[in-house]
Amino acid sequence: MKTTMKNLCSLLMAGMLLIACGGKKEKKSKDLAEANTETTTSLEIEKPQLTFGFIKLTDMAPLAIAKEKGFFEDEGLFVSVEAQSNWKNVLDRVIDGQLDGSHMLAGQPIAAGAGFGRQADLVTPFSMDLNGNGITVSNDVWSKMKPNVPTDAEGKPAHPIKADALKPVITEYKNNGKPFKMGMVFPVSTHNYEIRYWLAAAGIHPGMYTADNVQGQIDAEVLLSVTPPPQMPATLEAGTIYGYCVGEPWNQQAVFKGIGVPVTTNYDIWKNNPEKVFVMTKKFVDENPNTAIAVTKALIRAGKWLDEPNNRAEAVKILSMSQYVGAPEEVLANSMTGTFEFEKGDKRSMPDFNVFYKYNATYPFYSDGIWFLTQMRRWGQIPEAKPAGWYQETIKDIYRPDIWKKAADILVTEGHIPAGDIPTTDGYKPASSDFIDGNSYDAKDPIGYINSFKIGNKDEDSSL
Repeated sequence: MKTTMKNLCSLLMAGMLLIACGGKKEKKSKDLAEANTETTTSLEIEKPQLTFGFIKLTDMAPLAIAKEKGFFEDEGLFVSVEAQSNWKNVLDRVIDGQLDGSHMLAGQPIAAGAGFGRQADLVTPFSMDLNGNGITVSNDVWSKMKPNVPTDAEGKPAHPIKADALKPVITEYKNNGKPFKMGMVFPVSTHNYEIRYWLAAAGIHPGMYTADNVQGQIDAEVLLSVTPPPQMPATLEAGTIYGYCVGEPWNQQAVFKGIGVPVTTNYDIWKNNPEKVFVMTKKFVDENPNTAIAVTKALIRAGKWLDEPNNRAEAVKILSMSQYVGAPEEVLANSMTGTFEFEKGDKRSMPDFNVFYKYNATYPFYSDGIWFLTQMRRWGQIPEAKPAGWYQETIKDIYRPDIWKKAADILVTEGHIPAGDIPTTDGYKPASSDFIDGNSYDAKDPIGYINSFKIGNKDEDSSL
């Protein structure tokens, strides 16, 4: 069995202490043994030198924290964390083996396994966060939307703001011969499905995909296009798009620069929705099973550290470093410390805007993954109807709670997390109606869910 540097140091320290004490104090020896048990791993690491990728967004935080707080090193892992230019680059570099794993859009490994876009066998043992996205519009669009938004007792816009307030603005643009253009970060991103969900809930058609139209703009009342996250504010300011859906800090950056107004967050579109995942190839996991468990251990610890309130200010400082997100601390703090700013000066308490550990956030639930498959089918990225069993079989090849469970069980034994933080589950969350339109989602009836929408594809067989 290979010995990690941490194990070696622990053994040397134990030996020196025993010599110094002459081996006479039994209690000290017992305490030392117990401490050593709590901080070492019995995993034989197959590949200790690793390179992981990420996009400059606050939800890459578990990777930054696992590195900066020494959680990777505790597992005998020596990790380089490298920023990538866009989501396609992330996907390609993981598939081609240039990256051992990466922060990734939840839809990317799912699409790769379901046959949309580049196909590959990818797996995720770890969900990186819940919530964290927003929809921002330009100042001009907001000035036209605002009269349509109900106000609260203080005269402020009442949240959540539905896309009903945007509908007459889209009509005005259309009557003036201007197509209404908005941005999202990738065709299989949560952002694409969230902005589509928000628009369609108000009866606004966001467009369909077909085998011949991979732009997803058939019958569209709003033309959605891809813009890399860090470029969103500049693209909005240039007038190329009139709004966008993106993760932080790029909504708060629009407020900071005075160029746009966030109108809703994905917490309001789907309360405690899954966002990014950590992805490796199936080949990597099969060849390096202990390494995959060790990586997952370190990331779970990072998620737990991030959700301890006293650590958020330090997390903001770490993420502001140029090698990570590189945004100003005040911009990052707007959302990372339990608040979110809409119109400039309208800062509201949103304690669950960024969740990294609470509510079993790190567990890769099958039901989360199936939701993405239902949206891919709804909008035509999956072009043909599939039986309900296909959804369950497909996601079980991609989402790997078995790896998460092995990692979490070891963390409990080591004293890093309490046993109560491991969910008792078959991988499916209960049916939920925590959506902006009140629609109910039951992952065990994906066809029924797809058919429940007025806009989108319809399938016939709702049997399991």
